[in-house]
Amino acid sequence: MGEAEEAAFRSEMVALLPRLRRFGCSLTGTLELADELVQAACERALQRFHQWVPGSRLDSWLYTIMHSIWCNEIRSRRVRQGSGRVDPESLVDAGVESQLGARLMLSKVDRIVARLPEEQRAVLLLVCAEGLSYKEAAAALDIPIGTVMSRLARARLAVTEGLHGAAAGAARGAAQLSGGSA
Repeated sequence: MGEAEEAAFRSEMVALLPRLRRFGCSLTGTLELADELVQAACERALQRFHQWVPGSRLDSWLYTIMHSIWCNEIRSRRVRQGSGRVDPESLVDAGVESQLGARLMLSKVDRIVARLPEEQRAVLLLVCAEGLSYKEAAAALDIPIGTVMSRLARARLAVTEGLHGAAAGAARGAAQLSGGSA
């Protein structure tokens, strides 16, 4: 491929950095590790630029690289899930940050998602946050579409149950404070 294709590739990759960082945060749980993961993925992508198929989705290709690097990192370091979570407030859009309810909800969702198995977190973020189709997520994670669907269903159910459980717990706590019973 020529210089023009490589320049377009680099430009598109730079535009994807915020999304890659968000995906990295979902996988790693910390901004520091996410930044390292994004950097490693970008380095690998630049080294293997010749393997990318022009016209295909660069984001899916980069997600695949990131997921592969992270899985290798987990295997090599035996990283335990759930340590060093990202501060939810650092991920909130400035316009939403002033709304207490949105911050509280984001915090609840973040804690629930953090407890999901890594496989479910990755699928949930790719499909729900990044907007990939089931087929694209399956390709990015190198799993069958049916596996994407089942992992996504389990992840959505866990998040829904977690939110309802948190709401029920808050209602019980409020009732106890006011002298009622729950």
